[in-house]
Amino acid sequence: MASGQPRPENVLKHFGRRIFIGMVAAGAAGIVFGARVQSVVGNTIGSGAGGLLPGGDRFRIYTITGHLPSIPSSNYRLKVTGLVERPLDLSLEDLKAMPKTTLVKDFQCVTGWRVPKVHWEGVRLSDVLAAAGVKSSAAALAFDSYDGMDTESLTLDQAQLPDVIVAYRMFDAPITDEHGGPVRLYVAPMYGYKSIKWLSAIHVVERAEPGYWEQNGYPVDAWIDGSHKNAERSIDQ
Repeated sequence: MASGQPRPENVLKHFGRRIFIGMVAAGAAGIVFGARVQSVVGNTIGSGAGGLLPGGDRFRIYTITGHLPSIPSSNYRLKVTGLVERPLDLSLEDLKAMPKTTLVKDFQCVTGWRVPKVHWEGVRLSDVLAAAGVKSSAAALAFDSYDGMDTESLTLDQAQLPDVIVAYRMFDAPITDEHGGPVRLYVAPMYGYKSIKWLSAIHVVERAEPGYWEQNGYPVDAWIDGSHKNAERSIDQ
């Protein structure tokens, strides 16, 4: 975890009261949480409120913007730009034609809830970068979402880990709009907010910048445990 960044438990304390208020409001409105529910809790509390509601051991669906983007699979494009030899404009079919990677990994939210043994399918992010040809001056990646607001970042070392993928299937089915489909990032060794949904662009850059959630108080280097410390490079704020 980057020096000076708040620990996840401190983030929980910071957001705890708002999460509780949001939980009560959501319950009053009749929002139900579950593996295929796909309801919105609000802009600031994210998905953490679901832990005290029915279905609390499953995914909590959240959105920054208050709506869920819906991108037809036939229209999907992932742009790879920046410090690359070959800028890419990939369709979903292009991604599926690349070597497939499957993972069975937990999805862990920084607010405490976890979904165990999720089946993921997609392309290693490192393979996408290899196809683009990363220039020697590059050190990081910046990610954009089709929602127009969410952003994320990884160092190049982090992006090269084998359990960081551009995912197009989960639960043995195409990724739904609610789960960030048709394509999302999945960063297995980090908390869920690093796994940006509705992935629209990857920019290869010289220096990583904090994404949306980091700008709102979440840790920049979001390791779930210490198993990847050797791959970590802190992102300066």
